[in-house]
Amino acid sequence: MSEQHGSGGTITGAQSLVRSLEAAGVTDIFGIPGGAILPAYDPLMDSRIRHILVRHEQGAGHAAQGYAAATGKVGVCMATSGPGATNLVTPLADAHMDSVPMVAITGQVGASLIGTDAFQEADIRGITMPITKHNFLVTDPADIPARVAEAFHIASTGRPGPVLVDVTKSALQSMTGFDWPTELVLPGYRPVTRPHAKQIREAARLILEARKPVLYVGGGTIRSGAHRELLTFAELTGIPVVTTLMARGAFPDSHPQHLGMPGMHGTVAAVAGLQKSDLIISLGARFDDRVTGNLDSFAPGAKVIHADIDPAEIGKNRHADVPIVGDVREVLVDLITTLRTEADAGHTGDYEGWVAFCAGVKAKYALGYEKPADGGLAPQYVLERLGAISGPDTIFTAGVGQHQMWAAQFIGYELPNTWLNSGGLGTMGYSVPAAMGAQVGMPDSVVWAVDGDGCFQMTNQELATCAINNIPIKVAVINNESLGMVRQWQTLFYNERYSNTDLHSKRIPDFVKLAEAYGCVGLACESPEDVDATIAKAMEINDVPVVVDFRVHRDAMVWPMVAAGTSNDDIKYARDLAPQFDEDDL
Repeated sequence: MSEQHGSGGTITGAQSLVRSLEAAGVTDIFGIPGGAILPAYDPLMDSRIRHILVRHEQGAGHAAQGYAAATGKVGVCMATSGPGATNLVTPLADAHMDSVPMVAITGQVGASLIGTDAFQEADIRGITMPITKHNFLVTDPADIPARVAEAFHIASTGRPGPVLVDVTKSALQSMTGFDWPTELVLPGYRPVTRPHAKQIREAARLILEARKPVLYVGGGTIRSGAHRELLTFAELTGIPVVTTLMARGAFPDSHPQHLGMPGMHGTVAAVAGLQKSDLIISLGARFDDRVTGNLDSFAPGAKVIHADIDPAEIGKNRHADVPIVGDVREVLVDLITTLRTEADAGHTGDYEGWVAFCAGVKAKYALGYEKPADGGLAPQYVLERLGAISGPDTIFTAGVGQHQMWAAQFIGYELPNTWLNSGGLGTMGYSVPAAMGAQVGMPDSVVWAVDGDGCFQMTNQELATCAINNIPIKVAVINNESLGMVRQWQTLFYNERYSNTDLHSKRIPDFVKLAEAYGCVGLACESPEDVDATIAKAMEINDVPVVVDFRVHRDAMVWPMVAAGTSNDDIKYARDLAPQFDEDDL
């Protein structure tokens, strides 16, 4: 339909939608047009908003996630009705699990056709209700500005998350006025950001009484921008710190108080620190099963201070002795003030023996790996060198599986928003489109997508988007010819019966030729001696995307490991080695 300006200041609903997105501060959208959303694409052509035409709606959703996670702003994606909208389901669920601020705009069939099984009709609002923070169906064009404003407010405040706005084609084609709201009326939506003073005082009392406290730092610390306050608090108290998979970079890896990542593939020091603590100070974390292992045996002697902006998370999995509802940054500011006042009065914690114990475990069970006996390429070595050569300002995205764990373990993270991955949902195919979104949001940063050969083949079509739109991401494919993490489980738990995990990826496809076919530079590396030179060459190319096929040793495994459903006490440092802790000092 052609754009209608009308008289008396009236515009089409489609024009109102684009104007609303501009008013919300949107500068970039990832999307694909189709019938129901098509009216919105006409005024979008005249907008200052940059629209990036992706190759699959899932790519649009993950790109919006990557954009949001790298910048802290709301990421935006757009799709048409039916299959266009349902292709956004996975990124929406992913953003919901990982608290990523995102707005998805979808077209819907005309209002009179809803419920008739019209062409490309799907009840996307019903489908996504459990996996969005909120969603809207707009049938009246006059409602478009208010719904868009509300969507951005809900997505970015409180616990961030995805919001979907489904707009009927009839609303997009109808004439309407434009009135951007000056205030929002959202009854019942009042996120608490300031913590209660009584809970802060009670938390401070437990912190001073404890002898073996640990700071358990989750992804909410990144989302709240609380990394500076965290560093101040940690150094004020001297308490050891663990950062979850979602919180890598919230606290510098190089800091002596950092014990590493806890959980299924966490460091021995981080797992032991939690298990043997007498107080867990949880900041924006949710006691996820991948961290706790068997809940019944998790940190049996620990009291819990649980600070989270989402009251539904507090006490959900583990009883909280001191629940604190509030933004992590605000909580830390108040705790710092209270503990400084206590210190001035001569009251400080005594953690000397505990700190020494944790440091001893960290030194004794440092992360390591075996070099392949055949002189082949260890994937851990590739990531170690990638982190060292790229430097701490580099943004890394990862898919899901062994390569994700190795990237979390062997790259050093010093800064927040430099590690983006699919944590809660565990979505294969996240990495390449998320890197694309991160690069659009942070054009002056180096962005590496660390991907497995399995993940890479799910969404690598977005390399075409990157090449055409001058988005020069770099991709490190950790190619072990397998669905590596599944293969590892088959090795350990299924008597090495490798059912349907062999991808033949060193033959089909040829990743170098594939990269070149997409207008990218393709490189390959299969020897340890060539790793540094190959990474350096990739780093020199900044005008087009680069794909490096690292042909790594097939049987490398992720260690340490806590098998699913078992106790963290049963952590294996290597395949047949369980750590034994010396507790004489405690």
